[in-house]
Amino acid sequence: MYKKIFNGKNATHDEWLEARKQGIGGSDMAAILGFNKYRDAVSVWLDKRGELTPVEENEPMYWGNVLEEVVAQEFAKRTGWKVRNNNYTLQSIEHPYLLANIDREIVGVDAGLECKTANAFKRDEWEGDEVPTSYYIQCQHYMAVTGKSSWWIACLLGGNTFIYKEIPRNEDVIEAIIREGKVFWDMVQNGTVPAVTGSESSSEALKMMYNKSNEQTIELDDVAVNYINQYNNAKAKIKEATDAKDEAENILKSLLGENEVGTVGGFKVTWKMRKGASRFNTKQFQADHPELHKQYMVKGEDTRSTFSIK
Repeated sequence: MYKKIFNGKNATHDEWLEARKQGIGGSDMAAILGFNKYRDAVSVWLDKRGELTPVEENEPMYWGNVLEEVVAQEFAKRTGWKVRNNNYTLQSIEHPYLLANIDREIVGVDAGLECKTANAFKRDEWEGDEVPTSYYIQCQHYMAVTGKSSWWIACLLGGNTFIYKEIPRNEDVIEAIIREGKVFWDMVQNGTVPAVTGSESSSEALKMMYNKSNEQTIELDDVAVNYINQYNNAKAKIKEATDAKDEAENILKSLLGENEVGTVGGFKVTWKMRKGASRFNTKQFQADHPELHKQYMVKGEDTRSTFSIK
């Protein structure tokens, strides 16, 4: 069972974002469980606590919103089912930390509809019965909130291929969503930061959380030694791999000589000329016009960017 807690029909984007902070949505859950390449649990945690700058709408997000109605109507046309908007934020009564903002309800069917658009290069993720894992989690999350027995997903792929599939309810996944959602929401409420990962999302979140230095020295926990060894070992492997790559590249360049393209065993090796780009000679300008150079200098913002282990 669920209840409606927010009507987004005439709400502003900021009001909708504020409503989302009352719990965990479907796309949030995919990130929390580690199935979103663009977000992770730390960034979701910051978002729910109001400590993350809202993401500005980009081109894929814009066209995804614009084409949502097109995808929904095409699904209705192909299946013969009627679909209707649901402008509400839904909240599970039994598990109030679970929220859902669903795209469409399917009239007379115990199922909902999620509408997507995707790049043609992601075609492999939709082969056969497959759907991207993050979307699978998202749909299971909606079933956890609404209690529905299945969820349909429809996708306009590459602007010219239409796909729609049914995702049956998976009780094991839903139990995991309920369990892990409770653990995460407790962390949000008591201020416990989730475990960081090696993702770019975690890196950006840490910069935001600890963007100032108190210039103090502390004694780290003994567990830090494990991660220092992990860091050093990985760094050594990267250097070894980089050296091997650079050696192979230089040998291939020497084999090409003055030639631009070489072929062997089905491979094509290319070493092209690139025209030199014009650039502003800052040092010369500073020498010739020191006062003018000083006038146009702008101090950059202080950031914590240098990390090292010695």
